[in-house]
Amino acid sequence: MSSENESSTSSSVKPKLRCSKYFDALWFCYSPVHQMQQYYRLGVLDNCTDKFKAFFDCLMLKTKNTSELQEILEAREKEKKHIWTFRTPEEASYYWKELYGHLDNPDE
Repeated sequence: MSSENESSTSSSVKPKLRCSKYFDALWFCYSPVHQMQQYYRLGVLDNCTDKFKAFFDCLMLKTKNTSELQEILEAREKEKKHIWTFRTPEEASYYWKELYGHLDNPDE
């Protein structure tokens, strides 16, 4: 019975900030596989600064108290641009014609 009560109360608690995904990304970035992929695709090796900054930022956030951490994470969530950009019908029509307008008159 006590395990049921514990699981129901723990579901309302926010998950802890975990830096393992940032560490894994940084570790993979320095791997020969990733470096050779970058060299093949772009002609330069990856210096992994973005991955290092993300990992370091996560470690710095872990030093903050809970309320401050929640404020920072909520502010970052609000700053994120939505994955879809919403357009008015006029904008959508313009972009549609720009991309696929050549298909309207296949005879030309």
